[in-house]
Amino acid sequence: MQIIPVIDLKDGQVVHAVRGDRANYQPIHHHSVLSASSHIDAVLAGFLEIFPFKRFYIADLNAITGTDDHQALIAAVLAAHPEIEFWLDDGSPLSRLQSPVPNLKQVIGTESQQEPPGLTQHDYILSLDFKNERASGPASWFSESRYWPSTVIAMTLHRVGSNNGPDFDKLVQLRQSHPDKRLVAAGGIRNYADLVQLKAMGVHTALLATALHAGAIGTPELENL
Repeated sequence: MQIIPVIDLKDGQVVHAVRGDRANYQPIHHHSVLSASSHIDAVLAGFLEIFPFKRFYIADLNAITGTDDHQALIAAVLAAHPEIEFWLDDGSPLSRLQSPVPNLKQVIGTESQQEPPGLTQHDYILSLDFKNERASGPASWFSESRYWPSTVIAMTLHRVGSNNGPDFDKLVQLRQSHPDKRLVAAGGIRNYADLVQLKAMGVHTALLATALHAGAIGTPELENL
């Protein structure tokens, strides 16, 4: 099973995401056993000390909410780690996708979309965003699955950082209705047992942040996956 650590950027710092309440996110070092700093370089180093992760997910929360962005900071991180693949959600619409640098894959989040889905020549990762059990974004992004790329994230924002567990029912439903897609679980994963259950369901990729920072999932668990 592949674990992809999540880095949420807000106002130049990595922050602790909880239930999608972005206005109240706090610097991550207050909640982390991995890093004494909330600078992205320190957080990356903390993650890589416990496991040689090959992929990371970055959410540029300022860009997503339309309050500035972290383009320069992210570009520096990509240049410093050419051996790592980064998935980036910066609120971009499908129509503005460009050919990225080699170690960047763009995430298209439904919550940020204003237009319906369609065909594109660019490769991307789709994030189906859910808030408070409801689909977030134009309904056509959830119903017109013929336009979906091969990798689809089930992002349950109301469960992020909640320690309430993943939305197993939603993941089962998506897995059964779209067996041809690489499904990525995101939101609420608490411990190794949750990962084992996801793996048994056929979900072999998960986005993680809180459980890693809290030490609930560490090197032994990661090596055993």
